[in-house]
Amino acid sequence: MPTDWLQVLEWAAVVGAGFLAGGVNVIVGAGTLVSFPILVLLGMPPLAATIANTIGIVPGSISGAIAYRRELRTHASAVRVLLPASALGAIAGASLLLHFSAEVFARVIPWLIGIGTLLVIAGPTIRRRFMRTRSDALGEPLRPSGDRPFPTRMATVTSLSAAFLLGVYGGYFSAAQGILLIALLGITSLLHMQELNAIKNLTVAVVNIIAASIFIIVSPEMISWSTVALIAAGSTLGGLVGGRLARRLSAGVFRMFVVIVGAATVIAMTMNS
Repeated sequence: MPTDWLQVLEWAAVVGAGFLAGGVNVIVGAGTLVSFPILVLLGMPPLAATIANTIGIVPGSISGAIAYRRELRTHASAVRVLLPASALGAIAGASLLLHFSAEVFARVIPWLIGIGTLLVIAGPTIRRRFMRTRSDALGEPLRPSGDRPFPTRMATVTSLSAAFLLGVYGGYFSAAQGILLIALLGITSLLHMQELNAIKNLTVAVVNIIAASIFIIVSPEMISWSTVALIAAGSTLGGLVGGRLARRLSAGVFRMFVVIVGAATVIAMTMNS
């Protein structure tokens, strides 16, 4: 096959990866496990791939958050509590990524992908158990008001700590950050699943924006702007489509795809190391 056609196929694969990442992020919350492995399998170094991916999926994250603007307006008090902690964590996580060598990141990344893939598999079980535990602890589930997203002061502190730590993780490598956030807030807050998904989408968007800004300011020479543009185009459309489908579509198919791609990438990177 001519080289030009191979290049076109690679571009199409990157746009497709961005589209799937944008949709999966809105519906499941693990889109990085789709787009990042595809970039690596196409030959990008892991560190460059994660930076390009983080910047490229920002438009998709924003479009996903916009799709849930009604829920976010209703629970603005929860957003005001959690977002600053997530933002601070993102600064710390992105800074850690840039201060570690590319070799360290290449050694760590298969483990992060493996953990993220396991979280995707366990996500529904984690949510069900957390929701059951919360119901047993509180009795009849309470309907949150806009001014009372958390039942106790301890729940608020725990939620803040979780938002910060997951912001650090997201700034470093964002895979399955959303799944963890939904699972933890599922027990510490009074929010229902669609409301948790709304806050997850906004939080992930902010973490990605901050991490992307740090990468652009501190290490612009490490950014492949052509790759970023392709991922951004795909993720924007994927986020819009995912936002429309998130309330109606089962996440099972997306979850299965994420698991297959994540497992294949761990195997490939382990064999090549």
